[in-house]
Amino acid sequence: MTYPQELAELIEEFQDIDDKMERLEMVFDMADEVIPFPPEHWTQTTKVQGCQSEAHVKVELQDGKILLLSGADAKLVQGLMGILSIAINGSAPAQALLLSPNFAEEMGILNSLSPSRSNGFRNMFDKVMKEIRILE
Repeated sequence: MTYPQELAELIEEFQDIDDKMERLEMVFDMADEVIPFPPEHWTQTTKVQGCQSEAHVKVELQDGKILLLSGADAKLVQGLMGILSIAINGSAPAQALLLSPNFAEEMGILNSLSPSRSNGFRNMFDKVMKEIRILE
């Protein structure tokens, strides 16, 4: 699959890191990439079900492009949200829906996470894609 340039570069950056802990540190750094979704706006509808942490996402269309707002009570989860934000923000809905969660495997982040965190990322990805389909 051909990825947006920013995501392709991020995948390469992660692939260059051999150390699992260093890769996790980089995920933590990605928390700065999220567009904040303040806790006072969190609802049952925005909650990512099946996530170990309290995690919420909201997908909006701005000038026909996707804008992912997200927030979590754990920095690691926020980092995963930051990676997903880089993957889809600014994309047209049809383009974003072509994305598969395999990019996270290519990055090597899923095997750096616990199985429950890995599953939480998949649940977050699936929820965001569902929200995009509703907006389309």
